[in-house]
Amino acid sequence: MSAHARSFGSARDGQGVRLLTLENEGGMRVSVTTLGAILQEVSVPNGNGGVTDVTLGYDDAHGYLSHGGSLGAVIGRNANRIAGASFELGGTTHRLAKTHGAHNLHSGPHVWRERAWDVVSEPATLPDGSSSVCLGLTSRDGDQGFPGSARVTATYALRLDNRLELTLRAEVSRTTIVNLTSHAYWNLNGHAAGSALGHRLSLDACAYTPTDDELIPTGRVEPVEGTIYDLREPTVLSTRLIDLPQGYDTNFCLDNGERFERAATLVGDETGITMELFTDAPGLQLYTGGGLDARGKGGARYGAFGGIALEPQFYPDAPHHRNFPQPVYAPGHPYLLRIAWAFGLA
Repeated sequence: MSAHARSFGSARDGQGVRLLTLENEGGMRVSVTTLGAILQEVSVPNGNGGVTDVTLGYDDAHGYLSHGGSLGAVIGRNANRIAGASFELGGTTHRLAKTHGAHNLHSGPHVWRERAWDVVSEPATLPDGSSSVCLGLTSRDGDQGFPGSARVTATYALRLDNRLELTLRAEVSRTTIVNLTSHAYWNLNGHAAGSALGHRLSLDACAYTPTDDELIPTGRVEPVEGTIYDLREPTVLSTRLIDLPQGYDTNFCLDNGERFERAATLVGDETGITMELFTDAPGLQLYTGGGLDARGKGGARYGAFGGIALEPQFYPDAPHHRNFPQPVYAPGHPYLLRIAWAFGLA
């Protein structure tokens, strides 16, 4: 195992940021930047004696600051949508910025992905031979319109068996909303390979939350059986675009009962690289990247459907739907989310 760091440019406020890299003996390499705790590189063995970088990203901080899309970022305070850009908590209405039409999407406007996170623990090799790095951010009272302060940490750990783990924690100063996620985009044929619609995807989810035309949940939870949202068996994503030409941007209700279990399996059609995602989140937002349009690492063209985002989180707009699991946390009751990506070959 090895770990090292280099300069990566500057955050929006001019503060310098670094790129921190972890490597294991199996040939896997992972890079995380202190800008937004962004997952910048995930290179995994491809079966041909080399490695393939399977996550979309940019070569430096300027690339991330110049584009939207939240590639690889840790999203907070609240991932996904809040209708009307406001919510009520404890009898008080809290108003947020309208970042997506009349609604709030991924918090903001001073988004976490553009901030320099501090290094809580430098990249290091652990006693079991794996390696890890921990980044932290203090979100002050009123940040992005949310009550209370939150001290957030993101710990990435690379295991010997080519498993990457992310643990997100937050301790808050008063009752507030905390709903974080990783917004990594995956293309198991390689980040520069073009469309990922040939991938096979299966989800461990028997239900989903239908939405209106603005992607705001109706409040219902409906079974996937007999619908285009039934992905319980491996499905080539392109076969669903006949009925869903814009692709998926859908929350699935996971079968895990908020236990740490497998939620998704993705298989690259050209490389045979496999990725299993494990989480203890109640929901998983599947976004098939229909809106992607950017120049990424090495000048790669990231066009529509060039990457698949699998975002473990609470259901969208949960504060307005009491039948949804609620992302409400209080002092003494810290937030915790675990995500793991296990890579292999079919």
